[in-house]
Amino acid sequence: MNFISRRSFTLAAVTLALAGTALTAAADTLKDIQSRKKVLIAIDLSVPPYGMTDANMQPQGADVDVARAMARDLGVPLEIVQVSGPNRIPFLMTNKADLVISSFSVTAERAKVVAFSAPYSVNQLVVGAAKGVAITKMDDLNGKRVAVVRGNLQDLELTKSAPKGATLVRYEDDATANTALIAGQVDAIATPATTVKTLAEKNPAKNLEVKFVVKMQPLAIGLRKNDAELMKWVNAWVEKNTANGELNKIYTKHMGIGLPDMKKLADEARAIAL
Repeated sequence: MNFISRRSFTLAAVTLALAGTALTAAADTLKDIQSRKKVLIAIDLSVPPYGMTDANMQPQGADVDVARAMARDLGVPLEIVQVSGPNRIPFLMTNKADLVISSFSVTAERAKVVAFSAPYSVNQLVVGAAKGVAITKMDDLNGKRVAVVRGNLQDLELTKSAPKGATLVRYEDDATANTALIAGQVDAIATPATTVKTLAEKNPAKNLEVKFVVKMQPLAIGLRKNDAELMKWVNAWVEKNTANGELNKIYTKHMGIGLPDMKKLADEARAIAL
């Protein structure tokens, strides 16, 4: 084994050891938060509109608003732990963060390592088009040209579900697909709802809107598996703020559309995580 290989092996071993320690050690993170008088929440600030910074370099976004609301109800100040997509789990497992609120979709693979709360939000993959285009459901794509990014989830879903008369125009990246819609080269686009909102804001003359939802990906709060008390508190908090409309208010503010049926989404998330 050469030096680089030994080093990689050692780093992997250390990571696994730390993860194992975090999973097996007794923990009461809720008590730690209260004693510390601060909650550490991991958020990726490079994924608008979930996490970003404003002109004054201050954190903004849907996940930031959720984290602030949670810290307020915990009765402690919020400290945002800036993370990237790949290091969200390592930061959680090595106790650099108490929770992850960072457009964290529920997957079976992640559920092997972390615990997920009930969904607090969702990534909605939609079909968007101009208001004058008569599309309300999948069958209405018959005879339409629909932009998708080659090989992504929208491409896969429409390949399975779109009517035979629909033409999927595949582009190599989001920017090109978005440009095709704005230029009128296609009738519609399959993309995250947030993209339709952004395109509509930047191109008001196009009168773009969400036509229908293709697929929903539950977004949940990530915790360490042994944090039973914190999980109990978080799930109660999600339930309360779903019922009182606070989470829907935050989501609508940033996404331009409301949350779907969250009970149904919770059932889907549980099925994924099993």
